Amino acid sequence: MGQAFDNAGFQVWVTDVDANTLAACPTHWHRSEVDVSDEVQMAVLFEDISRVWGGLDAVCANAGIAGPTAKVEDVALKDWNTCLAITLGGAFLTAKYASPLMKQAGRGAIILTSSTAGQYGYPNRAPYAAAKWGVIGLMKTLAMELGPFGIRANAICPGAVEGPRMEGVLNREAKAKGMTRDEVYKGYASGTSLGAFVSAEDIANMAVFLAGEGAKMVSGQVIAVDGHTENPDPKV
Repeated sequence: MGQAFDNAGFQVWVTDVDANTLAACPTHWHRSEVDVSDEVQMAVLFEDISRVWGGLDAVCANAGIAGPTAKVEDVALKDWNTCLAITLGGAFLTAKYASPLMKQAGRGAIILTSSTAGQYGYPNRAPYAAAKWGVIGLMKTLAMELGPFGIRANAICPGAVEGPRMEGVLNREAKAKGMTRDEVYKGYASGTSLGAFVSAEDIANMAVFLAGEGAKMVSGQVIAVDGHTENPDPKV
């Protein structure tokens, strides 16, 4: 996502819990190793952004974890709490500390990453689905609360995104459902009208659009980038 913003002419500040991931980013980006569920670390991050940049035009809360793949009765409370703390709590803390910087400027764009799991029920994914539904509720509230200050809030709902993270999901679901990885993959893909997974670039391009002037009157919206998902897993 950072590269798409860079290509569009934005200055980029990227965060991650993985120092190796940050080290692989372009050297002209600002980089911070941050746990988005840790309020102290998030407060320091936005203090640094304010000190270096003096303000903030757009922020993307994109951090999240898949959480456990299990029947609800088999989900441990600690796993539930961890998934919500990162996936929903991280979005909340991002908005909490970004909004004062944007209020000072009288404008800004907050972009939260939800999921098609925030629009449909997902068997065996209770923590993740709950967190992603929560992200949409948070976004709707931010749009109403911050709109008078010229700040927009929107949520992107990716479908199944090609890459290592989705491969982990496919393999875990296959194990939980007694299916093969390919059967689960086909189930996801056949649930879209375009019959395919989306790419990380597809998501990034939507985020750049929502941050720009072309979306200056777009707020409070849930925007799916999912190849049109009607049934996310028809085999369930």
